[in-house]
Amino acid sequence: MRLQFLNRAREVARLGRALNAADPALIVVYGRRRCGKSRLLQHIARKQDIYYLADQQEAPLQIKGLAAEIGRHVPGFDQVAYPSWEVLFNALYNQARHDIALILDEFPYLVQKSPELPSILQRHIDTQKNTIHLIICGSSQRMMQGLVLDSTAPLYGRAAEIIKLRPLEPGWLADALECDAVQTVEAYSIWGGVPRYWELAKQYSSTETACKELVLDRDGILHEEPMRLLLDDMRGASQPHSLLGLIAGGAHRLSEIAGRLGKPSTSLTRPLANLIQLGYIKKEVPFGENIRSGKKTLYRLADPFLQFWYRIVMPNQSLLEQDLIDAVYAASQQTLTMQVADVWEELARWSVPRLAIAGQRWKPAARWWGKGLNGNQMEIDLVAESLDGCSLLFGEAKWEKKTDVRQTLHRLTNSAENFPKIGKRKIVLALWCKNPAESPEDTAVFNAADVMAVLR
Repeated sequence: MRLQFLNRAREVARLGRALNAADPALIVVYGRRRCGKSRLLQHIARKQDIYYLADQQEAPLQIKGLAAEIGRHVPGFDQVAYPSWEVLFNALYNQARHDIALILDEFPYLVQKSPELPSILQRHIDTQKNTIHLIICGSSQRMMQGLVLDSTAPLYGRAAEIIKLRPLEPGWLADALECDAVQTVEAYSIWGGVPRYWELAKQYSSTETACKELVLDRDGILHEEPMRLLLDDMRGASQPHSLLGLIAGGAHRLSEIAGRLGKPSTSLTRPLANLIQLGYIKKEVPFGENIRSGKKTLYRLADPFLQFWYRIVMPNQSLLEQDLIDAVYAASQQTLTMQVADVWEELARWSVPRLAIAGQRWKPAARWWGKGLNGNQMEIDLVAESLDGCSLLFGEAKWEKKTDVRQTLHRLTNSAENFPKIGKRKIVLALWCKNPAESPEDTAVFNAADVMAVLR
């Protein structure tokens, strides 16, 4: 069952403005595989526009395929044999009407077989005779960035719009799976914000069944998904695969990761930076610290699906190869519970700038860990500063059957009072709970429905 088209209002508006502009535009759309790039382009394509989905065939077959697609819009275009991309585009720019867009989906496949193609397109874009909007799209994020953001690339500086399509926010998952807020958080902790994963999961009666069939089963369509993602953007997947596995397994400091790999820390700087750029991992520092502060930096997986896969699938691959799916799922319940709790804590932090708490608006929240004023080590789930800089918000996120709000507030109050960087700022407390036993009048308590309502 195909998923309804969800959100993307911002991207649709930007694409619409570019396509309706008087001057022809080069538009670049890229992003992680399965995030809905093709669906977005099909959604915005007008009747007169030419959409071509490239594949990994040799160049002569690709030229013939594109000519056939153009022939649906330009009568007789496909009745001619085109010996090269140069000849095809010369003919297209001479024959096509001025208000069309040519959409080349999976553009990197074309460039792999025909490295000269960007230079050919550049010449047509730069000529005064150019009358066609051109949209290029691809899932190889690093290649797409290289084609348009590298100052030595032929298409550098030519794009009117460069859109990086990111995963959808979790609130939209409730619409996709038609589930309540608690179920949405639990499902998001596995599928993350990737629409194609949602579409696949929707076919099953429960998240558990979908998880077993799609991910744990060795024949499941998502069983080897991380390797596919890495191969889209890396020359070799072995090292990034190992890095993701170590971070998911609890190695968060650079020195610890390097030690487990038996490599110097300096050799991992670039591979980790690449994974950050792709959106697969993130750097974390305590609230108030500079993100460039290497001493306190932790590395964490930034994507729920990858975190789930590397926590559950990777350590159990030998068992899953023997079809022990139910046994692995049953033995992983504690890990799954921790996975949901971790994701809920992250969603709580995301929600802070969108909520009015104690009548104030807040800057982005971050975790804090370190030594308190009493000399004890402590950790706070989220800390944020008010926009006016006069208050500090301290929050705790709980994902459990029923939260004792008063006891949790007591611990949070103690942590806030021992926070070493309060200064003269006012303390504000808030809780994020799956199922709060009560909601005190003097403290903001947010549940799953509150968070899902603002994260969309």
